[in-house]
Amino acid sequence: MDKSTIMINELLVQLFNDVLQIEEQSLKEGILSDISITEIHTIEAIGMYNERTMSEVAQKLKITVSTLTTAINKLIKKGYAERKRIEEDRRVVLVKLTKRGKLASRLHQKFHREMINNAIEGLSLEEEEILISSLDKLNDFFKEKYKLEQ
Repeated sequence: MDKSTIMINELLVQLFNDVLQIEEQSLKEGILSDISITEIHTIEAIGMYNERTMSEVAQKLKITVSTLTTAINKLIKKGYAERKRIEEDRRVVLVKLTKRGKLASRLHQKFHREMINNAIEGLSLEEEEILISSLDKLNDFFKEKYKLEQ
């Protein structure tokens, strides 16, 4: 590997690890200290406004419905989500966020906005555009190369 490739690899790995660590720390120190990163991402996948089927949420998270069931049970117990069955087809289970779950989602979105705003602070408009273009190309490459969903 050439020097540039090594540096890009190190930066991507470090960024990925740092974002996870910052997110984890933010959850522990904030009013959402009772939920994990996995749980906050499950809350995000459920979404703010619509009921979703368990299958839809599992597909969005790229996990099995049985794995999701465990996560949803924890979120229900903690008051972040609720579940119900459709009367027409009792096999279909819908999940939605409670007020507490919606608050958690809003706070997490705010966290991401602030993190990104701080990260790009001081960049010129041209530098921002180059960053966006570069990240977009990288994202497209990974999706195509590893057959990830768009």
